[in-house]
Amino acid sequence: MTDGRSAGGQRIRSLTTRGMMVPLKFTLGTSAAIVKAVPLLLVDLLNEDGVTGRAYAFCYRPSGAVAISSHLVEAVDLLKGKDITPFDVTQTLSRQFALLGVTGAVRMALSLLDMAMWDATAQIQRVPLSSLLGSRPRPLLAYDSRGLGLMEPDRLAEEVKTLLESGLRAVKLRLGYPSLSEDLAALRTVRRSISGDDVAIMVDYNQALTRTEAVLRGRELEKEGIYWVEEPIAHDDYVASAAIARELRVPIQIGENFNGPEGLLRAVNARASDYIMVDVARIGGVTGWLHAAGVAAAHGIEMSSHLMPEISSHLLSATQTAHWLEYVDWADAIIEEPLKIRAGMVLTSEKVGSGISWDEAKLKRLETI
Repeated sequence: MTDGRSAGGQRIRSLTTRGMMVPLKFTLGTSAAIVKAVPLLLVDLLNEDGVTGRAYAFCYRPSGAVAISSHLVEAVDLLKGKDITPFDVTQTLSRQFALLGVTGAVRMALSLLDMAMWDATAQIQRVPLSSLLGSRPRPLLAYDSRGLGLMEPDRLAEEVKTLLESGLRAVKLRLGYPSLSEDLAALRTVRRSISGDDVAIMVDYNQALTRTEAVLRGRELEKEGIYWVEEPIAHDDYVASAAIARELRVPIQIGENFNGPEGLLRAVNARASDYIMVDVARIGGVTGWLHAAGVAAAHGIEMSSHLMPEISSHLLSATQTAHWLEYVDWADAIIEEPLKIRAGMVLTSEKVGSGISWDEAKLKRLETI
């Protein structure tokens, strides 16, 4: 580099964050909450090359977006003027925030910074992110996770038909009704509303059950031919989760709450689940995902994504044990070019970088945080 920078390094010029409330097309009733709108934090990271790296994350609560933004501002202040790579950022900032704890909002802030830097690097190289990672943009197996919350049977029947109009051949059903009989009724309603037997149904309890109840319900649900049971109990009780996985024939899926690759490794070593699901904003961004994917490959365990499908599709394209992409259309309300679905697969963007660019006209119509 003629300006004294290392190859692949960046110098950050400025950071812009915007919190947006995005209304959902499908109200999402889970065992934890009823969700009608989601808080997304948008990040623009401008470097000295004049390239803007972009990323966004689901922040769970509006206050989460505020906290994550605050941590991001402080993190960028620590890095300004330095020639850095995403790997440098992970190492440096993990040390700087160690006493506060690199979890929750801090982890998500550092993940967003990492994601934006990788996007900028791919833009500088004029390649899609998946190509920068040694792969290429691929069509991906995906399930529709936009709806099918806790609701009455008639609404479930209508909603699953609407979801299948996308062309995807798998859906996620939220369970956690007061009784097993209600869970079974909801599942059977969805099954009856699907024409043909080639649509996979994943069920998600959102941590609603005890270990005993998870085994009891799981034994009945597995008779119905479901694809997996997701997070039946507290997400970090790996010992109990491993016991449930041993008891049931249906695969157990966990992982959206892994705190960095270290959390994933602990779960894998405990044999806490049959599959793992990684959230790019909680695993450590692109850098954390690559580390997690290495662990998954070494253990031969299938790895799926959680939310943020625009960047997750690139990462799954470069993941040896890639399994399912979780598809939601939340970012359609903020980006210029939403993901496309063809022949039952989600198409990874072939644009340079992650393919994320904001649609300012759409953003003007949204409530800010």
